[in-house]
Amino acid sequence: MSDLNEPPPSNESELRVRAGAKTRTINVDYLARVEGEGALYVKTRGDVVEDVKLRIFEPPRFFEAFLRGRLASEAPDITARICGICPVAYQMSSSHAIERALGISITPTIRALRRLLYCGEWIESHGLHIYMLHAPDFLGFTDVVALAKAFPEVVRGGLQLKKSGNEILRVLGGREIHPINIRIGGFYKLPTVADLMTLREPLLRARDQALQTVRWVAGFPFPDVQRDYDFVSLWHPDEYPLNEGQLVSHSGLRIAPIEFESHFDEVHVAHSNALHAQKRADGGAYLVGPLARYNLCGDKLPELAKQAARDARLPTTCRNPFQSIIVRAVELVFACDEALRIISDYHPEGPPFVASEFRAGEGAAITCAPRGLLYQRYRLNPDGTIAECKIVPPTSQNQRTIEDDLRAVVQQEIRRPKAELTARCEQTIRNHDPCISCATHFLRLEIEDDANR
Repeated sequence: MSDLNEPPPSNESELRVRAGAKTRTINVDYLARVEGEGALYVKTRGDVVEDVKLRIFEPPRFFEAFLRGRLASEAPDITARICGICPVAYQMSSSHAIERALGISITPTIRALRRLLYCGEWIESHGLHIYMLHAPDFLGFTDVVALAKAFPEVVRGGLQLKKSGNEILRVLGGREIHPINIRIGGFYKLPTVADLMTLREPLLRARDQALQTVRWVAGFPFPDVQRDYDFVSLWHPDEYPLNEGQLVSHSGLRIAPIEFESHFDEVHVAHSNALHAQKRADGGAYLVGPLARYNLCGDKLPELAKQAARDARLPTTCRNPFQSIIVRAVELVFACDEALRIISDYHPEGPPFVASEFRAGEGAAITCAPRGLLYQRYRLNPDGTIAECKIVPPTSQNQRTIEDDLRAVVQQEIRRPKAELTARCEQTIRNHDPCISCATHFLRLEIEDDANR
């Protein structure tokens, strides 16, 4: 057995199948369609899967530690650097949490603009995932370059869709990556009506493209997989959730964001540098992300998105993780439609931010990153410096569920040819759009079969 503590090869992934004393190694291309670095170890005995480990090689980054002692006002800019794909999620969760610690209530204008900013992030992130990372799995292509050669207009449309989301971030945030116009209490500068109207025509085209995307992905071949998830999502009584609401679960949980750590915790596992989140009550796994939002909050989608889901024959309760690509496409329709609504209703009123004096306090917030809920909690000193910080990203919450999915899928398809099983495992991981890190892109898959030992 190879050492799980060894780093993966720099330009390949490995699939090893051992039958008795015979070892066979198959080298395949490195997995460049997962945002981060990981290795998968699967052990089987005959027709039974005995062990699955999704190992994360990502070194600790210590954001929670080096935020301590910094001014609370610095948190939105610092946390944005955690991720280049969903910086808005980190900025929004940190802003809301610190505002609760300081007793700040934002204005309706600021609330609407934050929702618009989040729509932009959903559009660019979901567009990237669907067209660049996940669709090639369903259509038999190794990557988006090969996909683009076969379907150039489809990929071109996906890139334009993603660009419309980036434009929202540029207009509201000052730039497309790691926006600089976000601060505690609101924005440094409010956009004019004319600024937002420049987004309207691109978003109208993007909404049409999003509807086409739903129709396109609905035609993909989906494995017949049904999983019994405990869905967990933010929930709002009047709208599809983005920035505000209660935390709810399929098993009946309904709590305020500040209660998150009373019901969920993170544990270290020997095979991964990343923490695994679990339910405190039973140590069980749970699922956050588009599938959870759709299953728990689908009735809050606008009619256009609901109709797109019906046309795609997406069930109102969807437990097939491979169909998450359809749900992401439906959320694209929502995000484009919601962005257009906010732009049409926009009439800037009041200051760009709500000011407040620093004071001691504690606040927590949950917002909906594209790939799932993002929790942050801050305890502040009287001088406004951060005494304690807690950040729980979506992927740490989904890691145990991803391992469970892999175990189920490998068990169901254990007799498939090795190359096909490898591809199915990679596809299973990508179902959840994990943001393991923003750096490297390798997966090593090792399958050990002890059938004849």
